[in-house]
Amino acid sequence: MLEDKNPQLTPISQYGEFGLIKHLTENFSFSNESTEISIGDDAAVIDPQGQKVVITTDVLAEGVHFNLGYVPLKHLGYKAVAVNISDLAAMNATPTQILVSLAISNRFPVEALEEIYEGIALACERYKVDLVGGDTTSSTSGLVMSITAIGLEHSENLVGRTRAKAGDLLVVTGDLGGAYMGLQILEREHSVYLANPNMQPEMEGYDYILQRQLKPEARTDIKNTLKELGVQPTSMIDVSDGLSSEILHLSDQSKVGFRLYESKIPMDPLTMTTADELNLNPVMCALNGGEDFELLFTMPAADYDKIKNHPDFTIIGHVTTLEEGNYLVAAGSNELIALNAQGWDAFLNR
Repeated sequence: MLEDKNPQLTPISQYGEFGLIKHLTENFSFSNESTEISIGDDAAVIDPQGQKVVITTDVLAEGVHFNLGYVPLKHLGYKAVAVNISDLAAMNATPTQILVSLAISNRFPVEALEEIYEGIALACERYKVDLVGGDTTSSTSGLVMSITAIGLEHSENLVGRTRAKAGDLLVVTGDLGGAYMGLQILEREHSVYLANPNMQPEMEGYDYILQRQLKPEARTDIKNTLKELGVQPTSMIDVSDGLSSEILHLSDQSKVGFRLYESKIPMDPLTMTTADELNLNPVMCALNGGEDFELLFTMPAADYDKIKNHPDFTIIGHVTTLEEGNYLVAAGSNELIALNAQGWDAFLNR
């Protein structure tokens, strides 16, 4: 990250709070007709145009959710937006606006915040969302970011976590475990650097899993894909805290059980070879790693033929009754292993 020891860097005090917000946001444009009033007034005004308003928020704290020893500020800004957009995608809603709030210590110059907002701007362009407000304040303990994302959607298209039924299929998009493996490589190389700053990091060949960790993408494309296929999920959630935890969330909200098949969990070859290199079980990485931001959903078994050969989807299990519990079916032996919520928990810092 940028250091404020460079005399050419601009202290935040030169702008003040309102001048800083204006400076960082003056080049943002708008994509949505629902945005009526945005930055510059006391509050934003959004016209839902007859649709439901869907709102989500996330706080990212330095030292808890990210390490600036290896996370570029531009990537941080992009990821902060993408992870919130992912929550809207999990509701099958269309993202439209975001608000950004920052608490920043005096070690950050204006140029560092410009990098963060460059990443935010790229995400706004990528997901066609408007930055309509936020706040800045000082911090005595590093950088804290809070993003609120707003989406709009007609009631009949929204998908929650409560309508999975016994007999439904359990489906996931993309592949899992890559973001966690990318984090392991970053942590390994950062430790090497701290031990010997003259050592060059060994990042070559890990591009895919590093991108999965540093610049994840929200699966906003899945909404249209499902619509084109004529598939309406009965429940849906994004994979932010690990596959096992997300299945248990669906189980709790829908009052059902699940059978997850180990042999069906999709993983990229690089994820598996890197796990082997680091003496980690790739299945455990997929189950508990988190931050893949893929979508996990249930759907009627009658729609199986609509998705069975689609490259975006993998059927990884099915829904059972609540009394039958939540189990992983081990590859080869068919042994039932109870699913546990061992994914990311900010309060446990794991």
